[in-house]
Amino acid sequence: MDIHEVVILGSGPAGLTAAIYSARAGLAPVVVEGMSAGGQLMNTTDVENYPGFPEGVQGPELMDLFRKQAARFGAVFESGDVARVDFSSRPFGVWTDERELRARSVIVATGASPRMLGIQGEKEYAGRGVSYCATCDGFFFRDQEIVVAGGGDTAMEEALFLARFGSRVTVVHRRDQLRASKIMGDRVLGHEKVEVLWNSVVQEVLGDGQKVRALRIRNVVDGKESERPCGGFFVAIGHQPNTDLFKGILAMDEQGYLVVQGGSATEIPGVFVAGDVHDHTYRQAVTASGAGCRAAIDCERWLEAWPG
Repeated sequence: MDIHEVVILGSGPAGLTAAIYSARAGLAPVVVEGMSAGGQLMNTTDVENYPGFPEGVQGPELMDLFRKQAARFGAVFESGDVARVDFSSRPFGVWTDERELRARSVIVATGASPRMLGIQGEKEYAGRGVSYCATCDGFFFRDQEIVVAGGGDTAMEEALFLARFGSRVTVVHRRDQLRASKIMGDRVLGHEKVEVLWNSVVQEVLGDGQKVRALRIRNVVDGKESERPCGGFFVAIGHQPNTDLFKGILAMDEQGYLVVQGGSATEIPGVFVAGDVHDHTYRQAVTASGAGCRAAIDCERWLEAWPG
């Protein structure tokens, strides 16, 4: 069985940037793409703040460019998710559903996933009116009432995008002011098709057995409940790191994010971390890319120095 110099887990901005740098260093990286190949940017329309694109760029287009660049320098891609890892012996083991990989080093860039509300009806109507990706599903709710849950930048971006399709977009937020950046909040508050329900939470998703028809909403100040007609309900309340695979293997903080020990190194020599799987502060494509660069350089230097 071949022993690879480096296997990269994940194919978002962090993983693909690590692949570009590793490939250019002659390490012939193998990238396990995951079922959500391309990461969260695959669910983003206009990326306006990534350097080098003054007119903006579509998220999927940007990730396709990343991938092509990595492939150009010799990165190899494996489809599917990682099912299991073994960092207890060397070479490290990485298993997908289809094959086993062995590597001298590993870069973990598995990213993060959208959080669910955990309310009644949410799972039942997922894919039938409940969505976590406006760019994936917004088109299906043209001229319908749309509701977005959340108050951060993600929720604002979703609401603005959905306003292109829906007859009206309502943002439900549990506080009396937005957590989003001022520029994003101002865009939403100034949009003629977007309304904000302050101090409110969605209690239940209501449907007819086939699709969503309304939401039950509670005001957290006075406790009053109301029913809001709704064709599409988009949950935009943040993300959780994709780290279940590494429980009991790599150190994590209380939120489940991987812990690094300076730079990108973990407590296991030869295992490095990059992107949203450990970054719960910035969570931007550009910072994920920077982290992927750092992990690749740290990994390359470690390989040069490691006696094994």
